Amino acid sequence: MTEAHKESSARKAVEFVESGMIVGLGSGSTAIYAVREIARKLKQGELSGILGVPTSLEVEHQAAELGIPLTTLEDHPPVDLTIDGADEVDPQLDLIKGGGGALLREKILAQASQREIIVVDETKLSDHLGTRFALPVEVLPFGWAPEADYLKSLGASVSLRKTPSGEPAVTDQGNWILDAEFGPIEDPAALAEQLDRRAAVAAHGLFLGLATDLIVGGRDGVRHEKRP
Repeated sequence: MTEAHKESSARKAVEFVESGMIVGLGSGSTAIYAVREIARKLKQGELSGILGVPTSLEVEHQAAELGIPLTTLEDHPPVDLTIDGADEVDPQLDLIKGGGGALLREKILAQASQREIIVVDETKLSDHLGTRFALPVEVLPFGWAPEADYLKSLGASVSLRKTPSGEPAVTDQGNWILDAEFGPIEDPAALAEQLDRRAAVAAHGLFLGLATDLIVGGRDGVRHEKRP
């Protein structure tokens, strides 16, 4: 039932989209349901004047095929709301994101959004970030090895994300991704601050204080939470 739960949470999030809005279009298996629902409402006339800002090239192509008009942050820097997914969510609505590899663009868009609505199914909920998911760290190819060593020095088990053919996976911005297994992260804010200081780190998957809303689909229906 996970796919049904994903779809139900995404459809609920789209209820907050109003005509004339600039909407961030998130990446991932849950957020794509929101993209499809926005396209359906535009086609049926339930919404109008929507402009989407995609968080990845893949979403850009999908949205264009579905008929959603697109824009950029250069042309419309204040984004009314973004609907995006997450790999792990804690009780404070802090997140780990980046499983799909779009974390840099996702974080830029989240920071530019007045409202960040996260849509997940109940399997993504966790008491402590890092319990269920490794922390993705997007790094410049030039400096990936020193950053891997640095993450190891912080206690992580680190792997370079690769394609099925064995080549490094390349993000839309031309970077590589290190997946760092920390286990439950005791102090996400302190870890985020350490990673923010590293020159070769383009972005990391700790999204702290960015989500304003969480919509969870599960066996008992859909629930909506706001940041405490």
